[in-house]
Amino acid sequence: MDPAASPRVLVIGLDPYRVPGPWDPEPVVRAIEEGLAEFAEHGVGVETCLIGLDGGDDVDGVLGNALRAHPWDCVTVGGGLRHSDDQVELLEQVINLVRRHAPDAAIAFNSSPATTYAAAARWIDR
Repeated sequence: MDPAASPRVLVIGLDPYRVPGPWDPEPVVRAIEEGLAEFAEHGVGVETCLIGLDGGDDVDGVLGNALRAHPWDCVTVGGGLRHSDDQVELLEQVINLVRRHAPDAAIAFNSSPATTYAAAARWIDR
């Protein structure tokens, strides 16, 4: 298979190490890694763009650079951005950046790190 012809997916989510609170990010990190491994099993290129909630990111800059890096077939937005009422404005910002910088990409939503490939696969030719 020609790697240049394989679909490309960008996964946008929260950086588990940069989400405030007394919690252990390691199980989430492992789940993300396992979910991303499924892309390789199916010959689909995947990259991640993880955003911190600690205020250290220029979200427009970080996401804009990631979205312009390649022509994406699909952009998958992680559940951490959607499942919290506290993140509504950030979710709107993310969706509008995707629309602006990757207008030809499908947008998918996973329900957990384990469903990231399945979410993207609904929209890419696999």
